[in-house]
Amino acid sequence: MSATGHVTRAVTTTDGQLLIEQADGSYRPAASGQTDWGRVDAMTEAELERAIASDPDDPAHDPSFWRHATLVHPVAKQRITLRVDRDVLEFFKSGGRGYQTRIQAVLRAYVEAHRR
Repeated sequence: MSATGHVTRAVTTTDGQLLIEQADGSYRPAASGQTDWGRVDAMTEAELERAIASDPDDPAHDPSFWRHATLVHPVAKQRITLRVDRDVLEFFKSGGRGYQTRIQAVLRAYVEAHRR
C-alpha cells in the first residue's frame, strides 16, 4: 500500500503483458525491473504459496478487503468523436501515454458522483 493509502493492483493481459494500476485508476505496462518473472518461474508451487502468504500487502490476508470488494466485469468501450478545448486536451496529454484512459477516469468519477 502506498503512502496515499492506494492499493496498487496488477493484471496480466491475455497476451501476457503485466499492467500496473495507477493512482488515477488507469493501468500502464509495468516498468522494467518491477517484475522478476525468471525468479517466479523458478519457484516451486510450495515456495510461491509461502511467498504469497508472507506478503503483508496481499489483500487475501485482510478480511475487510473481501467484505468491501466488488466484482467488476469490464465493459466494452464505445468509440466516439468528442470535441474538447485545446488546453483541456493538452493537459491530459501532458501526463504522457494513457491520456484517453485518464479522461475516461475523470468522466467515470463524475458519473459515479452524480449517481449517488
